[in-house]
Amino acid sequence: MTVDGTSRATLIARITHLEMNSIPPVRVPIPHGPRLAVMRAREVPLHFYRYLYEQVGKPHHWLARRNLSDDELGAILHADHTDLHILYVDGAPAGFFELNHSQAPRDAEIVYFGIVPDFQGRGLARFLLSEAIFAAWSREPERVVISTNTLDSPRALQLYQRAGFSPYAFSEEAVQPWL
Repeated sequence: MTVDGTSRATLIARITHLEMNSIPPVRVPIPHGPRLAVMRAREVPLHFYRYLYEQVGKPHHWLARRNLSDDELGAILHADHTDLHILYVDGAPAGFFELNHSQAPRDAEIVYFGIVPDFQGRGLARFLLSEAIFAAWSREPERVVISTNTLDSPRALQLYQRAGFSPYAFSEEAVQPWL
């Protein structure tokens, strides 16, 4: 039961784990129209990361970073093996991706990837995913991995597969929904 007396049903997320074993031959070009910038955020302020994480992740019930203390979150985000890149559209934060290189040289992982709802449907995801892929390959891993689940955007799996990722494993996870 929640504080207001209602119950929260646990959601079951079916997870698809995907891999890419070679770098794509070309990058997706920057879309025409608004001014775009993808910037690596070094020593990102935790409140700003939490804002991005909630904006992108809340509709999909992301949970791994939701209840971490500042010390726990800072240790992850400010580690040498973590790279955070933020997409800006006309100066406003519109999405982000986070890379984990802790398994190098074997794997580079795209841990988080997403577009803020206000900027979805503008053709930005394909471009930002391409940027994430090339940033992940920059440390020359053997493969790049990413996961998606049935609570993510229904187009995420198709987007990843069109970019060159292939499923290699499946799993399930119980998720407490955002209120």
